[in-house]
Amino acid sequence: MSSMKTALPMSLLALAFSVGGAAARELRPEEINTVSIASIGTEKSGPGDPDPAIVRLQVLLDRAGSSPGVIDGLSGENVDKAVAGFEAMNNLPVDGRLDPEVASRLEGNAPIVESYVVSAEDAAGLVDKIPEDYGEKAKMQSLGYTSVAEKLSERFHMGIDLVHALNPASQFAPGDTVWVVNPGPPKEGKVKRIEADRKTGQVLAYAADGSLLAVYPATIGSEDNPAPSGKHKVKGVARMPVYRYDPKRNFKQGKNNKVLTIPKGPNGPVGTVWIDLTEPTYGIHGTPEPKLIDKVGSHGCVRLTNWDVEELASMVKPGVMVDFVKGSSAVPK
Repeated sequence: MSSMKTALPMSLLALAFSVGGAAARELRPEEINTVSIASIGTEKSGPGDPDPAIVRLQVLLDRAGSSPGVIDGLSGENVDKAVAGFEAMNNLPVDGRLDPEVASRLEGNAPIVESYVVSAEDAAGLVDKIPEDYGEKAKMQSLGYTSVAEKLSERFHMGIDLVHALNPASQFAPGDTVWVVNPGPPKEGKVKRIEADRKTGQVLAYAADGSLLAVYPATIGSEDNPAPSGKHKVKGVARMPVYRYDPKRNFKQGKNNKVLTIPKGPNGPVGTVWIDLTEPTYGIHGTPEPKLIDKVGSHGCVRLTNWDVEELASMVKPGVMVDFVKGSSAVPK
């Protein structure tokens, strides 16, 4: 993690924050760094308030290779699935519950929240806004981030609300010191086989010896646009892909009836990476809306957060098998 430091003035520690315009309880970075994940479920938070223990759990799961998706401090299905993924990776009984054995294996002494100095590079390449209409997107030079806060939220796997909650007074200008979580370095290894589990909404990456390397929450098709079935292979990987919209071949967006070329960028329709499959028009890709992973359907493809698909892409090569299943033996639901 570049430009990471561990000390901030104490005056910045006690700032209260608000989420969604409503006053929320005070959240201090040291709460996250010192809380025990064993306390989860024993303390009540207000509706929509990030729970320091959940933030800690999400970061620890991310570091272990079982992604919770967006780190936002909120309990939910993606957290439970990440716990189940961690259990499967460690040959523990899989139930998705944070029992003492899971908690003890996850816990560590490394700080969860650290300080970060905003660089000039962080403020470069931003755009004013991202239009919803594909015709308008096609007119843009790039589909970059709309703010430094959004850029940092993706770099550190955080929900944008948590970024602002930890830094309520920051302008995120170059030179500013802000609080972020440290999700650890990307997982490394060679993926031999991928399972896209439509029942659990997960992508599971296996090594050649059959061990489970990584687990990711995923949106896998929808009722209107189901994902393919059976076995396919990785054909190639495109980073920062340009997206070709063809209403006759794929789906119709708005009133756009013509083929469009939509520029690259993290806020593009397929995010920062496209893992192309041998099944025509299908792939594993990123998203401009990470908080919606496994919450809203896709147009038949497999959608991950940008950071998760970037990690997965670094571990695959052409020829890797991708098996679409309805219920994995590794992570039952």
